[in-house]
Amino acid sequence: MTQATRIANPFYSNRVNRVAPQPEARDRPAYARLPLAPRNASPVPHLTSLYHFHRAGEYGDRGYPGNCGGNLIKDLLLYFKPSLVMDPMSGSGTCADVCDELGIACLSYDIHQGFDACDPREFAVEETFDFIWSHPAYWRQKLYADDPRDLSRSPTLEDFLRRYGQFVRNSARALKPGGRLAVLMGDYCDREAGFVPLTFHTKRLAFAAGLVQCCTDIIRFSHGASSSKKVYRSSFIPGLHDTCMVFERPASNGEGARP
Repeated sequence: MTQATRIANPFYSNRVNRVAPQPEARDRPAYARLPLAPRNASPVPHLTSLYHFHRAGEYGDRGYPGNCGGNLIKDLLLYFKPSLVMDPMSGSGTCADVCDELGIACLSYDIHQGFDACDPREFAVEETFDFIWSHPAYWRQKLYADDPRDLSRSPTLEDFLRRYGQFVRNSARALKPGGRLAVLMGDYCDREAGFVPLTFHTKRLAFAAGLVQCCTDIIRFSHGASSSKKVYRSSFIPGLHDTCMVFERPASNGEGARP
């Protein structure tokens, strides 16, 4: 077949010049160059304000709605070195699995077991725990339990924040002086309420409960989020992370017990 024939027969020309289809850009992972972390005496040097871990780890049940993986929990526990941990919204038991591996005592409860973390009567203990891990519902982004007391079943944002605030106060009371509350939370764009800055509300409620933030926000990249597999008709700026905030109950002398 000559060059002249190719020009005369555009269908043949298209055939011989055809290239293999390329995957969409969104189907290929993008790699960002992260800043170099300063050297310090941290017992967990890779734990920085940007948390990237593409594997969930062998903790909890990844089939459970909202399971966050246990690697971040593990790194926080290795950094703060608590002796007694509580997870009042345990889901599939991720935090408990991590604690078992590390040999740390952990009390784990969940709404599926009838434990309402937003009820002050359930938190009868005071000044008991060194560390509380919490991964609350992002309001009604996902529905977790049929129990109407579940935070994800809150009918309005006002009701959610009222009960969420009570949970934060319960946790603050249950911490020993110098104890920490770690909350993993993400902002949420609701169809009716619009953009809801739940990380802002978390800090606001924690400060109102007498807690202080004891370290930088930890931005956790949301690898494996179910939303990344969906196609939406609306236009928006996708959120690809959630935020872990660590608060501390001040010691009686006004100074927290640093690790």
